[in-house]
Amino acid sequence: MNSAEAVSQHALEESNYKACFLIPCFNHGATMPTVVSSLLNFKLPIIIVDDGSELATKQFLTPLADSPSVTLVTLDHNQGKGGAVKAGIKRAQELGFSHAIQIDADGQHDLDALPTLIQASQTKPRHLISGQPVYDESVPKARLYGRYATHIWVWIETLSLSIKDSMCGFRAYPIDKTQTVLNKYDVGSRMDFDIEILVRLYWEGCDIDFVETRVIYPENGISHFDALWDNVKISWMHTRLFFGMLPRAPKLIARHFKSDSAESLSAAESLSAAKSLPAENSQGSSADSRQVNSEQIGPEQPHWSRTQERGTVLGIKLLLAVYTLLGRGVFNLILRGVMRYYHLTGKRARNASEQYLFQLKAYAEQQNIELPAELTSYNHLLSFGHTMLDKLAAWKGDFSVDNLSIHGQEQFESMVTNKQGVLILGSHLGNIELCRALGRRHSNIKINALVFTEHAERFNSVMKAVNPQSDLNLIQVTSMGPDTAILLQQKLEQGEWIVIVGDRTSTSKESRSVWAEFLGKEAPFPQGPFMLASVLKAPVFLLFGLRDDSQSKPHFNVYFEHFSDKIELPRKTREQSLQQVVQKYANRLEHYTLKAPLQWYNFFNFWTLSKHHDEKESK
Repeated sequence: MNSAEAVSQHALEESNYKACFLIPCFNHGATMPTVVSSLLNFKLPIIIVDDGSELATKQFLTPLADSPSVTLVTLDHNQGKGGAVKAGIKRAQELGFSHAIQIDADGQHDLDALPTLIQASQTKPRHLISGQPVYDESVPKARLYGRYATHIWVWIETLSLSIKDSMCGFRAYPIDKTQTVLNKYDVGSRMDFDIEILVRLYWEGCDIDFVETRVIYPENGISHFDALWDNVKISWMHTRLFFGMLPRAPKLIARHFKSDSAESLSAAESLSAAKSLPAENSQGSSADSRQVNSEQIGPEQPHWSRTQERGTVLGIKLLLAVYTLLGRGVFNLILRGVMRYYHLTGKRARNASEQYLFQLKAYAEQQNIELPAELTSYNHLLSFGHTMLDKLAAWKGDFSVDNLSIHGQEQFESMVTNKQGVLILGSHLGNIELCRALGRRHSNIKINALVFTEHAERFNSVMKAVNPQSDLNLIQVTSMGPDTAILLQQKLEQGEWIVIVGDRTSTSKESRSVWAEFLGKEAPFPQGPFMLASVLKAPVFLLFGLRDDSQSKPHFNVYFEHFSDKIELPRKTREQSLQQVVQKYANRLEHYTLKAPLQWYNFFNFWTLSKHHDEKESK
C-alpha cells in the first residue's frame, strides 16, 4: 500500500467510526444518573448493561432507559463485570457500532480525559485505547501494589513492556476485533476480564495505546472485588496466559523487530558487532595485501555493519526482565521457540550459518579433525541465543571468576600486578564480554572498548539499561586518526586495557583488507587493528571466552594468550610483515573455533567482500 492509499484508507476508517458508550452496572444505581448525565454532552449513544442488579438499582436504571440515546441490556443473573462487558460489546456490534467506550458505573473515572481517549480512538481506530491511571491519595495501597504485580505478569505474558496498565476499565474497544477474540477464546467473566482481554487482543496483533486519566476512590464507594475468589481466578488466569505465551513467544518477540531486517538476529548481535574497529589507516597503506579476485567479492550482500538491527533497547530490557524474574531455565525454554522462528524466517543468517558449517566440515574432514555432533544451523543459532543471555548476565554483573576457568592465569596476573597497559585482540567467537567478569576481581583494571560509531549510541543505551554502574568505557571512532592514536596511547600509559576485534573488515574502507587462510579458505581480515597495534607499540594479547556446554551451570573457559610483545611493521617489508601477523591471528582464531565451532557468531559470508566495501572519498 503506497502513502496515498494509506491516507485514503485512514480517511475511510475515520468516516466509518461510530462509537457508543458502554457502562456495565451492578448495584451502582445511585451513581448512574450522574454518570449518564455527564456523558450526554458527548452526543454518543449509551449502552447500559444491568448485570443482575438489585431492585433499588433497577429503579434508577429504568427511567434512564427512557432517553432515546440510552439502550438498556438486562441480564437475568449476575455474570460479573467481564460478563456484562461481553454482553454490551455483543449488543453494540448488533447495533452497528464500530467502537465501544467502556465507562465504569461507580464514577471513579475522570471524564475530563474522555475527549483525549475518543480522539485517540478516532485517530487509530484499529488500536485499543486504554486509560493509564493517575491515582490520588485515596487509592488503597494494597490495591496499588497489587497492580504492579499484575503489570509484571502482563509484561511477561505479552513479552512487551508497552502495556502500561492492564486493569483500568476506561477503554475504547474496536468492536469487531474484540468480538473476534471473544469468539475465539474463553475469556474470564469477572475481575479477570480486563486483564485477559487486553493480553489476548495483544496476542492477536492489536496494538494498545494509553491516555492518562485520574482515578478517584470515593469514601463510600462500593467494591465488588472478592479478595479470595477473584485473586484465585486472577492467579489461574495468569497461569494459563503464561503457558499460552510460550508457543507464541517467537511471534510476540518478532513484533519488536522491523520486518525488513531478517538478515540480522537480534540487538545483541548488533551490539556484538559494534565492537569492530574501522580498519582505516591514517598513514594510508596499500589498498590490499593481496589481489582480490571476483570469487572473493560476494554477490549483493550488505557489509556486516550495514545489517539492520532486528532488536531494540526495549527488546533487551524485556529479555533481561524474563531472565531476572523467571530465571535461566524459563529463558532458555522461550529461547528455543524464538530461535526456531529465526531459523525459519532469517534466510540470510541461516544461509550464512550453513555456508560456515559446510566450510568447517570440509576442512575438518581434510585435516582428520573430529567435530562435535549435531552441527546444524538451528543449533548454531540456538548457541547464539545462549550467548546473548550470557552477554546480558555479564553486563548485569552476574558472572564472577567462579564461573570462569582462566587459561593463561600467570600472564594475566602479571599484567594486572605490573599495571601494564595492554592491547587485547578479540573476535566474534564466543563471548568477549567475559572480560567484565575478570575486571570485577581486579577493580584497578579499566577496560576500554573501541566501537563503531553508528552502533555506539545503542550500545550505551543498552549498557545503562542493563547495568547503570557499568565500568566499561566506550571509545567511539569513525576513522583512525592521530588524535585517536594519541588518546589510546595515553590510556595504555596509564595502565588501561584497550579491547578491539580483529575479525571484521573496515566499516568504511572494506577493501583495505588482508587475506589470510581460515578453515582452509582465504578470508578478508581488517588491517586496522594490527596497524594500530604497531603504532601503539604495546603488548598484544588474545582473549577468547568459550562457554563450556558440558556443564549444567554457566561456566566458561577464558583463554588469555600472549600474541606479541610488540607488533612491528617495518616500512620496507610492511605488506609481508602485516600478512604474517594477520595469518598468525587467523591461525589462533581457527584453533579456538575448532574448540567451540557453534560459538562462531559472524552471520555473513565471512570469506568474501560485500561488493559495497568502500565509501566515496570526501573531496
